[in-house]
Parts: sequence; structure tokens; C-alpha cells
Amino acid sequence: NKGSWTAEEDRRLAKYIEIHGAKRWKTIAIKSGLNRCGKSCRLRWLNYLRPNIKRGNISDEEEDLIIRLHKLLGNRWSLIAGRLPGRTDNEIKNYWNSHLSKKMINHDVRTEQTSSSEQIVPHKAWETVQMEEEEVVKGSDEIENSEFSIDVDEFFD
Repeated sequence: NKGSWTAEEDRRLAKYIEIHGAKRWKTIAIKSGLNRCGKSCRLRWLNYLRPNIKRGNISDEEEDLIIRLHKLLGNRWSLIAGRLPGRTDNEIKNYWNSHLSKKMINHDVRTEQTSSSEQIVPHKAWETVQMEEEEVVKGSDEIENSEFSIDVDEFFD
């Protein structure tokens, strides 16, 4: 565990890759004179040192695109990053986990509150579920004033 990357290490790595190319990361780590593993060099290059990386805040258009692509693709960050030129998959993943996922949860909660207060229960799964509002269940064996009716044949189709 070497700690944070220094500016000198960054210069060495960038210069070596400029001359020899970005392949065989284990060899790059050894021949560039860095006391780092190949994976560390690869991640440093891909996420921080590449010349075509776009720096700065994520715009509203990019944010909207990330949300739409996440709904379509899920947590496939490299595919999402491929549609946002200059952004890395790591940056998009971090932005989603720190900003957008919370925004989406708050949006979903507001949407549920504005919709009807009744939850829709699939008809085939439950015939009737009836419980009084003020009933308090004290234990798993003390359920009073409730009726459960399940059609087992429909449940196990």
C-alpha cells in the first residue's frame, strides 16, 4: 500500500504511456520505475490521467441522460459512460451513488404520496385481506379480528 499518487508518479506514468502506449499494465508499472502494481497504474490512467477526460460538474443534460440510461441499463456503468464522451464509468458510478440515487428515492416517495393511498394487491394472489385499522398485533400468535383467504391453487400456478 503506497498511498496517494504524487505529481512525479503521474508525470512518469503519462510519459511512459505516451511513448509506449497503454497496454500490458504490469510491464508499464515495472519499466516506468513506479513502485505500483499494474492495476493501480491502469486505474490511475483510465480515471485521472487520460487527456480526453472531461473534468468539472456534470451538467443537467448529462444528469438526465444518466438517469434515463440507468433505468434502461441498470448499474452497467461502462455502458452508460460510453454514451457520455469524456466521462469515466467510475465518475458516473460515484455520481449516481452520491447524488442521483438519493434524488430518485425522494422523487419516488413524492410520487407515491401524490398517488392514491390504496395499494393495489394482485387479484390472483390474494382474495381478501381484511384488518381493522386500530388493531395492534402483540405477537405472531395473537392476531385478532382478521380474515385471510388464499386460494392455494391460484397461488402455485
